[in-house]
Amino acid sequence: MANQPLSPRARGESDAPHLTPVTPAEDARTILINEISWSAVLAGIVIALTAQVLLNLLGVGIGLATVNPLAGDNPDPKTFSIGAGVWWALSGIIAALIGGYAAGRLSGRPKESTTGWHGLIAWAGTTLVVFYLLSTAVGAVVGGAFSAVSSAMGGVGQIASTAAQTAAPAVASGSNPLADLEQRIRNASGGSDPAAARDAAVGAVRALVTGEPSQAEAAREQAAAALAKAQNVPIEQAREQVSQYEQQYRQAVEQGKQKAAAAADTAAKAATRAALFSVLALVLGALAGWFGGRAGAVDPTLTTVALSSQRRG
Repeated sequence: MANQPLSPRARGESDAPHLTPVTPAEDARTILINEISWSAVLAGIVIALTAQVLLNLLGVGIGLATVNPLAGDNPDPKTFSIGAGVWWALSGIIAALIGGYAAGRLSGRPKESTTGWHGLIAWAGTTLVVFYLLSTAVGAVVGGAFSAVSSAMGGVGQIASTAAQTAAPAVASGSNPLADLEQRIRNASGGSDPAAARDAAVGAVRALVTGEPSQAEAAREQAAAALAKAQNVPIEQAREQVSQYEQQYRQAVEQGKQKAAAAADTAAKAATRAALFSVLALVLGALAGWFGGRAGAVDPTLTTVALSSQRRG
C-alpha cells in the first residue's frame, strides 16, 4: 500500500487531458486567417452579377444574329429555348467562378478552405439577388437582363414560325365540340320556318348530348323530330343524322380529354426537367464559386504582425 504511486489529484495535478500550449500570437493568427471578409464577399457578388449580365447580353446578341425573319430556314423555336437555357446556366457558372475568385482574392486570406468559403458565400448571395430581382418590379429593368436570352430567343422563334402557323389548317386544338355540332345543324337548309326550326333542332340535340343518360332515348326522339322539321327530311333520315351527331360529339369530347391529358403530361414533364436542370446548374455554380474562391487564395507570406495591422486597419 505504501509503495503505490500517488494519483494525479493527490499530487495536486489536474485530471484534464494534457493540452499543447498555444501562444496568444498563434491564436490571433488562426483567427485572422479564417475570419470572413464581408467586404470581399460583397465585391464578389457585384462582380458576379456584372459578369452574368454581360454574358447574358452576349447570348442575346448571338441568338439574334442567327435569326432572319424573312428567311425560311430559321432554327426551330424549341432549339432556341434549349440553347437559351444552356447559355443561361453556363453564364451563371462562369459568373460564379469569376465572383468566387474575386471574393477569395480580395479577402486576403492565405488558406484555401477559407477563400473557398468566401467564394461559396459570394455565389449564394449572387443567386439570392438574381432571384429577388426576377421576382420584383425592379427585375423588369435590372433583373430582366438575366432572362433576356430566353425571352429574346423565344420572341425571334415565334417570328420565324409565324409563316408555318399561318399556313397550318385552321383547326383549333381547343375547339368546343358542342359549338361545332350546333354550327353544323344551323348550316342545314330547308323547313318552313328555318330560323325557329333550327333553333329548336339545336336545343333538342344539345339536350340529347348533355342530358342524363337515363333520358337519352326520349331526348333522341325529340331531337330527330326537331331535326326532321328543320331540314325537311324524313324522320328515319333525321334519326340517322342524330345518331351521327351524337357519335361525333362523343368522339370529339374523348379526343379533347386525351389532348388535355397529353398536354398536362407534357407540361409536367417539361416542368420537372426544368427544375432538375435548374438544380444541376445551381450545384455547378456553387462548385464554381467554391473552386474560384480557392484559386483566389493569396501567397501565405503574411506575418502575424501584418495580419494584426490589417485587422486594426
